[in-house]
Amino acid sequence: MQNDKNLSAEELIAQDVGARLPIGVMATIIAGLAGLWSLFQLWIASPLPFMVGFGVFNNTEARAIHLAFAIGLTFLVFPAFKRSPRDYVPVADLILALVAAASSLYIYVFYEALATRPGNLTTEDMVVALIGIPLLLEATRRCLGPALAIIALVFLVYSLAGPWMPSLLAHRGVSWHALANHQWITTEGVFGIALGVSTGFVFLFVLFGALLERAGAGHYFIQLAFSMLGHMRGGPAKAAVVSSGLTGLISGSSIANVVTTGTFTIPMMRRVGFSAEKAGAVEVGSSVNGQIMPPVMGAAAFLMVEYVGIPYIEVIKHAFLPAMISYIALLYIVHLESLKLGLKGLPRRDTRPWLQRLLGFAFGCAFISGLSLAVYYGLGWMKPALGDAATWVIAGLLAVVYVGLLKIAASQPPLEEEDPNKPLEELPDTRTVLLSGLHFILPVVVLVWCLMVERLSPGLSAFWGTVMLMVILLTQRPLLNWLRHDGSHHHGSAMDGFIDLREGLVAGARNMIGIGIATATAGIIVGAVSQTGVGLVLADVVEVLSMGNLMLMLLLTAVLSLILGMGLPTTANYIVVSSLLAPVVVALGEQNGLLVPLIAVHLFVFYFGIMADVTPPVGLASFAAAAVSKGDPIKTGITAFYYSLRTAALPFLFIFNTDLLLIDVDLAHGLLIFVIATVAMLIFAAATQGWFIVKSRWYETVLLLLVAFSLFRPGFWMDTIHPPFEERPANELVQVLDELEPKDVLRLRIRGEDAVGDKRDFSVLLPVPQGETGEERMANLGITLYEQNGKHLIDSVGFDSPAQKAGLDFDQEILQVKSPSNRWAKEWIWIPSLALLALIIGLQWRRREPETRPAQA
Repeated sequence: MQNDKNLSAEELIAQDVGARLPIGVMATIIAGLAGLWSLFQLWIASPLPFMVGFGVFNNTEARAIHLAFAIGLTFLVFPAFKRSPRDYVPVADLILALVAAASSLYIYVFYEALATRPGNLTTEDMVVALIGIPLLLEATRRCLGPALAIIALVFLVYSLAGPWMPSLLAHRGVSWHALANHQWITTEGVFGIALGVSTGFVFLFVLFGALLERAGAGHYFIQLAFSMLGHMRGGPAKAAVVSSGLTGLISGSSIANVVTTGTFTIPMMRRVGFSAEKAGAVEVGSSVNGQIMPPVMGAAAFLMVEYVGIPYIEVIKHAFLPAMISYIALLYIVHLESLKLGLKGLPRRDTRPWLQRLLGFAFGCAFISGLSLAVYYGLGWMKPALGDAATWVIAGLLAVVYVGLLKIAASQPPLEEEDPNKPLEELPDTRTVLLSGLHFILPVVVLVWCLMVERLSPGLSAFWGTVMLMVILLTQRPLLNWLRHDGSHHHGSAMDGFIDLREGLVAGARNMIGIGIATATAGIIVGAVSQTGVGLVLADVVEVLSMGNLMLMLLLTAVLSLILGMGLPTTANYIVVSSLLAPVVVALGEQNGLLVPLIAVHLFVFYFGIMADVTPPVGLASFAAAAVSKGDPIKTGITAFYYSLRTAALPFLFIFNTDLLLIDVDLAHGLLIFVIATVAMLIFAAATQGWFIVKSRWYETVLLLLVAFSLFRPGFWMDTIHPPFEERPANELVQVLDELEPKDVLRLRIRGEDAVGDKRDFSVLLPVPQGETGEERMANLGITLYEQNGKHLIDSVGFDSPAQKAGLDFDQEILQVKSPSNRWAKEWIWIPSLALLALIIGLQWRRREPETRPAQA
């Protein structure tokens, strides 16, 4: 790794992932292919193919072309070995690129022929598959490192060598013919759901992020966060958290996020007193957290839609609260570190009294809220009133708003260029920075509006947001020159805008190479799971190792997610852990009475999977931050993991308390949960940092952890005081249904056979249906029972009934009925918890010395 401080972000990323930056004709060819890939993705996402009746591709054809671009560019951009040339592309790599792309395009060119003979492979089909799979693995090794390639290869070997495996892992085996068909020719393996999500959704969001950065929004977000937070203790570090969070919202890579924002924020943190390792760790923590923050979540949000089977808006709702709490806690950790180091904030230009600033902020929020409501209801009125003309009228209004925001930007001095080596003496003015780039928020507004209000697909929403960004890139420079009357600054020509657009299209495609390859290779793992049934085997292994202990089972699953996620980009990471470990948590949870929504399970394994980007010895994001900070990468990783303990605690908490995911809670309850959970996470952060108001004593740390746990999971103590369910015998099921209210949730303990015919006990949840009597409610559930030898067995289950959806089947035995008990609300536990917190505050306040009192917030 070079130590040149003048390297660009693109060069740093290229160095960090081992990419080559060729010169001459090959550089033009690579840029041309990358730009063509971006244009292809925009074409298939737009409504244009259906309007003109040309260039319409089905899902499989689009996936084949998508992978052809990705795998071809991989061999052109990524050298085979460290000693391979970086400034030109060898002939061998050029040949491999052509052969690999042709292997993928074979699915597109011969799609109709393959569709007419499913499962009947010709010699040509076999040859293409047996060439394509190894080349895909080699492409994976080059651009993502050996980890994912080795994992995929292990699963391929496992598929073929099933009969020779130990008894616990053995299966009937897969022939070469079946392997080639399943993994390459059909949509069960490489060209499966994962690659489909990469093709349909992920590319557009990555391209959106690249164009937003190229337009100057990245610099704007950093400056805005710096101006708002720089006056606080450790202000530059807090600004780094916020700016990295804003970048991470639309980023598909922890490493890219670390490098692009870290080149500015890490030196800024070091200059105010943070060590190299702590500055890098703060950047890593905030950048990796961007992968759990909606709306993109490192592209995992779109995969969850497919794997969990719930609408995209629901995924966003469930993932939002934990991500926000984690970010707030990281800001607090930075504050505590600043207190330990005795840091002060930088002087701010705005010298108004704090009350006046607060009133101004409140007025701004009220104005934005009122404007948002006016837009929402105004457009709601316009669309039915104007009919087909509404689209053009709305586009015209958007153009007027855009020009108006540019007029405001032109009235402000332009933002200074980023200079990590410039001394930090004074903060930029928040109002000036805010007004200078309000037009950058328009594409984000368009994206969010299409997703949340219009309920368009994620791909089409990203398309319209990208179109808005392309308009900004092409027009902002000449419009700013025209609107700026003082002549103090020239923003460039229209040609510069075309160059920005071209470079943004190329950068978006280059950023997608790794994600496209990762999703294709992860498809091999998904295909092997479906072809061999290895998921059931893994569940058995975890069950044996955990010895039936529920908490130990979750810990093992967390560790396995961490191990499987090492060295993988976010998208592939989620595919691997969700395919292998989410079914384990579901199956073993049912057997141990832990029944949680599927989205909670997927978020659980996802959180621990991305923790691998932080955790030594593999933590790639930590190594990238250390390259910028010039600190020790292992120490950086250890510090970052220490800061990320709050993120590691959250999955366990929302598995046992799904209220944190806003599942089945109303608005008022949701706001209360947000406040209490945020307080609890801040207390947890204070406990792990060993500092609350002053340095904590050991018993105060223990008490803080106890308070945090009680606020997060009050049900644990209430369950101890009063069990949540009343156990009833199976023959009283009808009576219990008669006693409960509709929509109450009933638990049944069931004994039945699993997929391989083994007997197992598990639990199911059944919402009580409508009905006047217990018998009528039983009929509405869709089950009938019979008794045999003292056992209560299921005689029949209605098709598509609530009972069938819950997993009930005929001949299963009902062992036990559990009805909700009448007890106090679990939230009463918060009162003694807060009283204990007040006691700790009193103990620490007495030890508070004058010099530890913060001069500024």
